[in-house]
Amino acid sequence: MTDTRDHIDPPDDDTLAAEYVLGVLPAAKRASVERRMAREAGFASLVSSWERRLVPWTDEIAPVQPPHDIWNRISAALPAQRTEKPGLWQSLALWRWMTLATGALAAASLAALIVFVSQPTQPPLIAAIQANGQSHFVATIDPGRSSVSVLPAAFAADASRVPELWLIAPGDRPRSLGLLRADTTVTLPIPESLRPHATRQSTLAVSLEPPGGSPSGAPTGPVIATGRLTSL
Repeated sequence: MTDTRDHIDPPDDDTLAAEYVLGVLPAAKRASVERRMAREAGFASLVSSWERRLVPWTDEIAPVQPPHDIWNRISAALPAQRTEKPGLWQSLALWRWMTLATGALAAASLAALIVFVSQPTQPPLIAAIQANGQSHFVATIDPGRSSVSVLPAAFAADASRVPELWLIAPGDRPRSLGLLRADTTVTLPIPESLRPHATRQSTLAVSLEPPGGSPSGAPTGPVIATGRLTSL
């Protein structure tokens, strides 16, 4: 299976500004955006516009108490040497856990808003892909049903396995949409034959597969999370 990084296109300025305000960019990308804001007044104005639109949503997010063992889980997900260095606060895994602990549904709604603003004619579909009440990924399918964007939430990377996304329509077998990443949002094309199945009756699932993806066209590793597609 082809590495999905071949399908990842650079975000346009509007999407980049929204991702910056949502706090889903890695540290290096955030620093690049902030440098650009300092030298480009137009881009800085675009970021400010997204802040005005999205910040009021935070008033509707109820606080959620993180699990008692969260620090142990964060430590286990990081290389051992990094737990002893001051750079812990720059850890992508740490900030992803902390910022998304407020609730998967809120994150899904904000991610869907990006697509909704640019293509308001149809509502996007969203799914919180989770297990045991914990969200691993948040997926948004664009109104044209031609692609799905998947944001990593509380997913810890495994060097020996890769996460693979599956679309499961009622009465049908799982159909692969491609490989995901633990450190960045991935946008995957939905094959034309599967677009009619990207509906509120379908489910998204993530399994752990060998590097390169499932060799059989069906999940071969454990299915770690699932989520029903829904619309706002």
